[in-house]
Amino acid sequence: MSRPTLDPIETRVAGALAEKALATPDHYPLTLNSLVAACNQKSSRDPVTAYSEREVRDAAERLMRRGLAGTTAGAGHRVAKFRHTLDRALDLSRRELAALAVLMLRGPQTPGEIRTRTSRLADFASVDDAEEALWMLADRDEPLVVRLPREPGQSADRVAHLLSGDIDVAPPDEQAETDALPVAGGATLAERVAELEAEVERLRAEMTAFRAQFE
Repeated sequence: MSRPTLDPIETRVAGALAEKALATPDHYPLTLNSLVAACNQKSSRDPVTAYSEREVRDAAERLMRRGLAGTTAGAGHRVAKFRHTLDRALDLSRRELAALAVLMLRGPQTPGEIRTRTSRLADFASVDDAEEALWMLADRDEPLVVRLPREPGQSADRVAHLLSGDIDVAPPDEQAETDALPVAGGATLAERVAELEAEVERLRAEMTAFRAQFE
């Protein structure tokens, strides 16, 4: 299919479904309540949102009409559960889907941040693996991602998704350099934050699985 153009809520819903499918397959597909929580969670989201149940449901229904999502119901499911179909609709590998989901949920990222922030979603053994997945997303008749001009002080280019429309890639006149300042170990501040966030997400998933044993 041709590259879709999604509004912000559709982007968040599709990204959240893709993330949970990869990160927590035992708790996927998602009920509407779980999908709302996934969209509005305060970690691994930029910006943090407060979408209502109706807004999320309506966005999911729009995605279904466009062939980017579906529902699962029937035996074993008391209520309809939502799932994405991005991989089939857009012909994405697991790595490509993981990278795209992070971009949809967190905005522009460097390849290093992509590698760190997809640690629970796909196996990127190196930054080169992340670069390859991003290249595959860009090397299409209708690219799904675009590389942004490097901002002052940055050590790596950032990449943004194009599922919400084309992006002006003109170099910025002035940008803050904080994220590119080196910290202990030679990593940038943004890369260190990404590592810590990934560790928090891993611990949260382990706690969820532990609690599920007693429910």
